Amino acid sequence: MTHNEERAHWIREGVIGMGVGVLYGLTNVVVGHPFDTLKTKMQGQAGFENTGMVQTFWKTVKTQGVRGLYRGCTPPLLGSGIYRSLQFAAFEAVYTHQNNGFGMHEIPFSGGLQLRVLMGAACSATVRAVIETPLEYVKVRGQTNQSWKLVKVYTGFGITWFRTMGLMTTFFITVDSGRRHFPEHFKRPLVGPLLTAGIAATLAWWVVWPLEYMRCQVQCSYGKDMSVIQRMRLIVNERGGFFALYRGLTPGTLRSFFANGASMVVMSYAHRKVSQLGLRGDTKSL
Repeated sequence: MTHNEERAHWIREGVIGMGVGVLYGLTNVVVGHPFDTLKTKMQGQAGFENTGMVQTFWKTVKTQGVRGLYRGCTPPLLGSGIYRSLQFAAFEAVYTHQNNGFGMHEIPFSGGLQLRVLMGAACSATVRAVIETPLEYVKVRGQTNQSWKLVKVYTGFGITWFRTMGLMTTFFITVDSGRRHFPEHFKRPLVGPLLTAGIAATLAWWVVWPLEYMRCQVQCSYGKDMSVIQRMRLIVNERGGFFALYRGLTPGTLRSFFANGASMVVMSYAHRKVSQLGLRGDTKSL
């Protein structure tokens, strides 16, 4: 569903999704990590509680230099290619495997959404959460100048899985809707993938942003003796109401749009090259 090429066997599509997903993940980190650093500092580092995005940027550059924007990038650079490749591999394998009456059943009142999109998204989210949680833990600790411990790398797994389920479901539903309703737009080699993935990822992050904020709080050990619900209530009560849960949304939105848009452009190009080189073998239409 993340490409317009004719599909091969579901196992082969899973392997191809794994390969091109690596390119997606690496591009995502290179383009998006500086924005992610600003978001993390605004959400979880002492001294940045009341600073805006621009102030956080200049404060970081002044104290740590431009390299400070890429602090903590090693774990996601190494791991993003892995978990994003597996998240796309899981989705493409399930989506292609369920090319049958059950999987292609359209959910009532959904505008043509098929069950296999939700099934693929759920598998994708679970795979991603298992791999992403320790990587995000190490990254967040590095971005906020804290040490990390191996025995605690799965700190925040529950909130990460719940966030990722909402994130991937929204992302794949939006991409699927875009492909079905604007097929010619999606086929444009640069603008189509850039806008489709950028908009889909940004919408998905807006939906789950309070959960992302809580994940960051948990992994930063901010208010470590409180539950997630207690943290949310504290932030709402002390920092200006419900919209305080959307702190860091501006750099997060910029990161999401440009990083995912650029990554989808790279991944779409890779899918076309795979087909041109005949690596899909015998294919079948969607």
